[in-house]
Amino acid sequence: MEYRLLGNSGLRVSELCFGAGTFGRNNEFFNAWGLVEGAEAKRIVDLCVDAGINFFDTADVYSNGESEKVLGESIAHLDRSQLVIGSKATFRLGEGINDVGQSRHHLIRSIEGSLKRLNTDYIDIFYMHEVDALTPIEETLHTLNRAVEDGKIRYIGCSNFSGWQLMKSLSISERYGWSKYVVQQSFYSLLGRDFEWELMPLGQSEKVGTVVWSPLGWGRLTGKLGRNKPKPETSRLNDPKNVAAGPQIADEHLYTVTDALEEISKDTGRSIPEISLNWLLQRPTVSSLIIGARDEKQLKQNLEAVGWKLTAEQMKKLDDASKVSPAYPYWHQHQFPERNPDLL
Repeated sequence: MEYRLLGNSGLRVSELCFGAGTFGRNNEFFNAWGLVEGAEAKRIVDLCVDAGINFFDTADVYSNGESEKVLGESIAHLDRSQLVIGSKATFRLGEGINDVGQSRHHLIRSIEGSLKRLNTDYIDIFYMHEVDALTPIEETLHTLNRAVEDGKIRYIGCSNFSGWQLMKSLSISERYGWSKYVVQQSFYSLLGRDFEWELMPLGQSEKVGTVVWSPLGWGRLTGKLGRNKPKPETSRLNDPKNVAAGPQIADEHLYTVTDALEEISKDTGRSIPEISLNWLLQRPTVSSLIIGARDEKQLKQNLEAVGWKLTAEQMKKLDDASKVSPAYPYWHQHQFPERNPDLL
């Protein structure tokens, strides 16, 4: 297992991060991800640690707080100082008018709630889970900075921000000398490369690391889907609600990518998920990939993505198969590599 710096910080995290979205059973949406708790959850955490994973990810909204509780119970026997725990807040958790967003009122309660559910004194990385356009950015960042100063959180990150929203936040933090976002948690995969248009160049310029969520393209790069393959009977993609909540990907684009993956799989003997994850690990700014698991077998399969590298030729084959035309102004900028040499 390789350990990488998290953006412009001195914190090192494992290149694979275990996502505890499958932990708990208290929410219809997350039930589709998996139902893991008790001894099974503890066993999965132990397998992660044995494999060298030191990084675990959850959120207050995952199964209405149950994910944090189960993760807290599953790490209780371990040396907390050797683990990096990330959690998030922004989405609604409760019925009250202020039980949502990034106001000082909500964030203070969110941090205290996560600490209690995780049964820990501090959270290593605390993310803003989504943009809150109704709360002043200064209010959010000042609240987070105070939490860092109080030792309740160590680093701050954001998720699902646009480039200008993240850049504005960084500028405000710099103006006041507050803690900056050192990491962005973003959707990125062979089936979702629009991250490269703006957020990746921003990460390179401002030294913001990337923790990738859904690196298997919202469950489409598991090897079960492909050209002329029957749709699997058991898949969260069979649930219209889950499909609607994720990226919309045309079938032909999916099959072009899976065709290339299957060719490389035959050449290397590696599975499609392993290849998909390995491709991401060689991309700029990527600090870690969040992998989930319904069971030990799935976890062990994902762990095989590390310890080897795709060749330059194989990377190019996947690059070509997964490339899509960027939105404006990026398609225009890409035509002038003499002045924009770093654009992918």
